[in-house]
Amino acid sequence: MDLAIIDQSQPGVPAEQITLVEKILNYAGDYMKLPADTEMSVTFVNNDEIQRFNREYRGLDKPTDVISFAIEEDGDDLPLMMDEEMAEDLAKNIGDIIVSVDKIGEQAEYLEHSYERELGFLVVHGFLHLNGYDHMRSDEDEKIMFDLQREILDAYGLTR
Repeated sequence: MDLAIIDQSQPGVPAEQITLVEKILNYAGDYMKLPADTEMSVTFVNNDEIQRFNREYRGLDKPTDVISFAIEEDGDDLPLMMDEEMAEDLAKNIGDIIVSVDKIGEQAEYLEHSYERELGFLVVHGFLHLNGYDHMRSDEDEKIMFDLQREILDAYGLTR
């Protein structure tokens, strides 16, 4: 997977946690059999910045843990027109996720598990949203998404 990681948080995400994110997202991409040239980004921010995104894009004026911005969502009005050969040469960008490092710490402490487990949980959660999963549509969709999320994390070895 072609993964861009941008750290805009203070004081910054340690290198070993960046490596964890790279490894778990590559694992999740392989688990879901995504093409090797699939592109996405992860941006780390603090609560004030994710609150701004949450307010601007979701109408909720409070910090949240992760926000996903999928590039190709169902119902896009303007599909990109290209021939088959051109489509094969073009990497698929699935989108961007933004993660609050403050929320990772808060939720890890509240849930009594490691910072790394919460970090893995949130990036896989955002990754699944980029791949069309949505736990907010129905109870059935929630079960499907959360079961897959748990499968990926357990298979990777990042259990509670």
